[in-house]
Amino acid sequence: MKIFYLIILLFAVTMLKAQSIKFNDYFINKTMRIDYYHIGDASSEVVTLDHIYKYGIWAGSLKNLIDGFNNGQYYYKAYDAASGKLIFSKGFDSYFKEYQTSDEAIKGTKRTYQESAIIPYPKNKIRFALEKRDKQNNLSEIYSTVIDPSALYIIKDAVKDKSVKVYKSHFSGDSHTKVDIVILGDGYTLNEQKKFEKDLKHFTELFLRTEPYVLMKDKFNIYGVFKPSEDSGIDEPGANIYKNTVLNTSFYSLGSERYVLTENNKEVHDLAAHVPYDAIYIMCNSARYGGGGIYNFYCTFVSDNQFSDYIFLHEFGHSFSGLADEYYTSDVAYNDFYPEGVEPVEPNITRLLDKNNLKWKNLISPGIEIPTLWEKEAYDKMDNVWQKERREINNRIAELKRNQAPQKEIQAAQDEYNWKDKIHSDEVDKYLRSSKYWGKVGAFEGAGYCSKGMYRPMLDCIMFSKGVKPFCKICENHIRKVIEFYAD
Repeated sequence: MKIFYLIILLFAVTMLKAQSIKFNDYFINKTMRIDYYHIGDASSEVVTLDHIYKYGIWAGSLKNLIDGFNNGQYYYKAYDAASGKLIFSKGFDSYFKEYQTSDEAIKGTKRTYQESAIIPYPKNKIRFALEKRDKQNNLSEIYSTVIDPSALYIIKDAVKDKSVKVYKSHFSGDSHTKVDIVILGDGYTLNEQKKFEKDLKHFTELFLRTEPYVLMKDKFNIYGVFKPSEDSGIDEPGANIYKNTVLNTSFYSLGSERYVLTENNKEVHDLAAHVPYDAIYIMCNSARYGGGGIYNFYCTFVSDNQFSDYIFLHEFGHSFSGLADEYYTSDVAYNDFYPEGVEPVEPNITRLLDKNNLKWKNLISPGIEIPTLWEKEAYDKMDNVWQKERREINNRIAELKRNQAPQKEIQAAQDEYNWKDKIHSDEVDKYLRSSKYWGKVGAFEGAGYCSKGMYRPMLDCIMFSKGVKPFCKICENHIRKVIEFYAD
């Protein structure tokens, strides 16, 4: 444990030395939200400005204004217009970026996505810029505009929605020295407000008893924000089920049946703006397996599935800490998400282009070989059999729903899926725990949706497989760094 805190201390010192931005020189204690549209396909993109808002206090750190994590496909940056000095930056990923790797985008179908940049409110004119990584992961500017904080077109102190109720689920103090998390409800009707409260309590308690959050719970504020939806549940397009909900979350995002996202970015941030926030959760009132997480964007999870606790923690690993998926056998909607020959920016996966300088080289187990030749072939065979069967069962469930089969028949198929999914999860746990490499840090092939040529730090982790388990040492270490960045 001591080594984790030593690394965090060294990281914090480095971050502070890397910047000399005094908050009060450039900002006031308010929030600026810059809404824009991201338009394009696999080979093109255009950014257009939508609206700019002023509201609430600034939730972030007053000290750490420059993001030095070098993570995310994009960065948004604010420069003092007069001097050209960089005064704020943040790395992120986006729904648009994921769409660019989809089949439809590759075919040339252009689509439009909403995005928001959240920065402290500047005192003077700024140049706001977006940067994107090229194929070698180098950042270059793709858009910029000058923003005058006194401009009349900026929407200032928008009236709060009177139908919204705010809960302080866990409160530790001043937002500037805490990570402020907001959990938004979607698909909860007015009659389900008590269910929202119960779910909020459950997931708050889960968060605060999970490493590394449990030992740093005094660094978090957690809020719940409830606005009733007309319908209970969320969209399932593959089953021809559509719901009228506040945030319009949906399964089958980018064609993946378990991927839950929303394209209603404006509504997400309008609802979140009822409290100070650094990170956004969307809690979807559903029992079906699903969720999603995009770095410094938002994450979603379902409330009532047998694996909801896992989804809740896994997806926040993406959206808050920028951790990559470590699994590689499940179907995803992406193509060439991690190009060959290029080292990913995420801290928990590697192409192993330089095995003598692993990202996690300080935590490697003594004497372990790199790469680490684990019992992969048998695992792949076992998991691929289940992935094929789960697709077939899920397709059958969707067909039954489309055809409006009797509820009893639908439930029987769903129960079969849940039972088999749990059995498989237990088999995976048992198999991995029987390995001679269990608990060791090395470089295990199979990660980031790639069976070959991509490596993860340990055999198992919340970012690798479903179930009750901890983050691996590398993921946990990185999460601590991110918490300290916000809470300093």
